[in-house]
Amino acid sequence: MRIVVGMSGASGSIYGLRLMEKLRLNPDNEIHLILTRAGERTVFLETDRKMPQIKAMAHYAYSVDDVGCRLASGSYPTGGMVVAPCSIHTMSAIANGITDNLLLRAADVTLKERRMLILMIRETPFHLGHLRTMTALAEMGAMIAPPIPAFYHRPQSVQELVDQSVDRVLDLLGIPAGDARRWDP
Repeated sequence: MRIVVGMSGASGSIYGLRLMEKLRLNPDNEIHLILTRAGERTVFLETDRKMPQIKAMAHYAYSVDDVGCRLASGSYPTGGMVVAPCSIHTMSAIANGITDNLLLRAADVTLKERRMLILMIRETPFHLGHLRTMTALAEMGAMIAPPIPAFYHRPQSVQELVDQSVDRVLDLLGIPAGDARRWDP
C-alpha cells in the first residue's frame, strides 16, 4: 500500500519517524515522504537526524516545493496520508484549501479523492478556532488523531507511548501492527 507521510514543523517528529519504521516492517507498504523545512529543523533539534537519514527511511522522498510531482495529482492512487506531526499552521492551511506546498497539496488531493487523511495534531491547549478548524476537517473527511497516550497497556517508556499512538494510526489505515497492544481486560 502506498502511504504518504507528511511531517510538519510541530514538535513530535518521533511520531512520523516511528510511523515510517513500523510501515517498513511490512514489505507491501511503500512510503512517500514529504518533510517541510520547519519539519526538517524540528527533526534535527529533537533527534539530531539529518535529511539523508530521514529520506532513507522512505521509499520516495519529495521536496516540499515540488508541487508538480505525482503526489499532487488524484490520478496517482495512494492508500492514504498521515501528517505526523501536524502543526496548527498545516492543519489550518489544509482546512482552508491553501495548497502552496506539496504537503498541503497532497493533503488536499487526499481529501478530494476521499482517501484517508489522518492528522496527528500536536498542540495543547486548543482554543475555539483550533476546535472549529478540526470540526471542519472532520466534516471534510479527515481523521483527527492527536497523539494522546493511553495507559491501559502500562507503558514503561516514551517509546511505548509513541508506539500506542502510531499503532492506532496504522489501525485507521487498515494495516494494523502485529505487535500492537490492545485493550483486553
